[in-house]
Amino acid sequence: MNSYRVSFGVNLAAAALLILPAAACSLPRSVSPAPVVPKGVETPPTPLPPSENVTTAANTWLKLAQLPSPRSEVAVASLGHDVFVIGGIAPGTGVLKLVEMYDPYSDTWSRKADLPLPLHHTVAVTLGGKIYVMGGSNTAPVNQVFEYDPAADIWRERVPLLKPRSAHAAVVVGEKIYVIGGVTAGNVNVADLEVYDPATDSWEEKASMPTARDHLAAGAVNGKIYAIGGRLRFNYRSNLNMNEMYDPSTDTWAAKSPMPTARSGIGAGAVNDRIYVFGGESPEGTFADNEGYDPSSDTWTKFAPMPTARHGLGAAVSEGTIYVIGGGLSPGSSDSRANEAFVP
Repeated sequence: MNSYRVSFGVNLAAAALLILPAAACSLPRSVSPAPVVPKGVETPPTPLPPSENVTTAANTWLKLAQLPSPRSEVAVASLGHDVFVIGGIAPGTGVLKLVEMYDPYSDTWSRKADLPLPLHHTVAVTLGGKIYVMGGSNTAPVNQVFEYDPAADIWRERVPLLKPRSAHAAVVVGEKIYVIGGVTAGNVNVADLEVYDPATDSWEEKASMPTARDHLAAGAVNGKIYAIGGRLRFNYRSNLNMNEMYDPSTDTWAAKSPMPTARSGIGAGAVNDRIYVFGGESPEGTFADNEGYDPSSDTWTKFAPMPTARHGLGAAVSEGTIYVIGGGLSPGSSDSRANEAFVP
């Protein structure tokens, strides 16, 4: 099995960050072998080293102050320069309503108001200075929608999704939020696309995604939405590599170049008109892969892998850096305190 060699730099608290010029590199697939851990079996968290830079020859990963509460299947969103980690699940603890905020300027964490409802496999996006959390699972998929006001540090409930779902994806285009795919009760895949307008607190159904799937990622570039990867029926033995584009202006979908590596339980972030897709899981282990999609050329490039392979992670962009946080170190029920940032 191929491996990646990384060099460790100075501690963030002691020196300024070293940012190397961004460039693509051809890298082989990286999978960290791990035994399949059945759902519900407790796996102790694996400690990460202290905050430090991890650099490669082509681009830069930063290891940052660890997430205070280990968890996976989290939702992550940025607001201003801060990054919020919302909900999730931890073996031995259960479903969480915990919200923790990371400040990249000080490399520190703080606690924020809990979600009204414990949720895992949910999604979070930012629009109009508020964070929106939509759907997810408690004991089963739900349709609740919550809005977070950072100034008051409070949550309030908004009009629910048209259909309960979890392990879905969400993205913002313009002044609206697009919620895509996932599973509903009984792990039945849904292809539904629902659009939320915060100004009217209302949902509208749009053209369904061609391929119903869950544990997918989504990104938006130049007003188009790309639904990438995922799996069928909540089963990571049925991973997918497909990439389907939605055009809100025409309410139509089109197939695009598939992701090089079929994977699910992934996170994604868009920077400089490229969508980067991180992590994932399969029966063979967790993925460290970082693959970037360029819609202008409909091509994929492999970039430096994550220092810590994992699934069920969350990703959010703040000031051109992608923060990839939480997630499980082994397939199935596991967690971590990983907080790593990719500088394209």
